[in-house]
Amino acid sequence: MKTIVTLVVSLLIASGMSVRAADAKALWDANCAQCHGKTGNADTRMGKTLNAKDLTSPSVQAGFTDAKATQSIKEGVKENGKTTMKAFGGKLSDDDIKALVAYVRTLKK
Repeated sequence: MKTIVTLVVSLLIASGMSVRAADAKALWDANCAQCHGKTGNADTRMGKTLNAKDLTSPSVQAGFTDAKATQSIKEGVKENGKTTMKAFGGKLSDDDIKALVAYVRTLKK
């Protein structure tokens, strides 16, 4: 009986993780892909215009912490007084942002 309970709990946890991964991909597609591209390489017209970071690059990924990525998503990014990434803190929950940060880390090649 104990084995069955352990198995059921494990399956529930695993299914929750895959749902979050799917949710993160959907969040990415809905909020980030316009600039950063479907794969994160910023090859979109808007990404090129705004000089968006290629998030598939190991050196770009090494250049920011998860905390900095969270802050950038929440508060947006301004460079030289110009908004280069809008803030999503009013649109996305903290859990959504955490999932996006984890998703961004999977883009590194």
